Amino acid sequence: MKLTEKKVSSKAIFDGNVLHVRLDAIELPNGKPATREYVHHIGAVAVLPLTDEGEVVLERQYRYPYHEILVEIPAGKLESPEEDPRKAALRELEEETGAVASELVYLGDYYASPAILDERIRLYLARGLTFAESHTDEDEFLEVFRMPLEELVAEVMAGNIPDGKTQVAAMRVFHMLKNEEEEKKNEAEL
Repeated sequence: MKLTEKKVSSKAIFDGNVLHVRLDAIELPNGKPATREYVHHIGAVAVLPLTDEGEVVLERQYRYPYHEILVEIPAGKLESPEEDPRKAALRELEEETGAVASELVYLGDYYASPAILDERIRLYLARGLTFAESHTDEDEFLEVFRMPLEELVAEVMAGNIPDGKTQVAAMRVFHMLKNEEEEKKNEAEL
């Protein structure tokens, strides 16, 4: 079955500092014309920093679109389309939390709202953390704190953490660590 849509033309509706709204004329898989409105975003990274004690370094941050303070993992947008996402992840981690990681594990990509937004958030696990002073952006106000990974997963499962990137990263890391424990257990039994 053919599912791919073909772009015929594209025009900018709005160009802001972070968001760029596009209107594309497309051809549907059945050959009929249609339009697609979507928000173009440069891309972002998000990092789940895990201490040796099994705690996740988190942030509380006011998010204007929801008029709420949300609990999130450190994250930020790429500085350019060419920026190495790994370097961006390490930069955002250090800027927001003061943490420096000796190990960075790629967890996959997260698409927050694929029907209207092309933002790709690359997710990482940071381990082997050392801490120094954070240095957030001038317009960034955060409260950094720690929570055991198991507690974070329980909060996600209880519906208390609405931020999608934090949910996905927490569940992926929790599952990954459980698999690592099982592998070690099986190796020890051999």
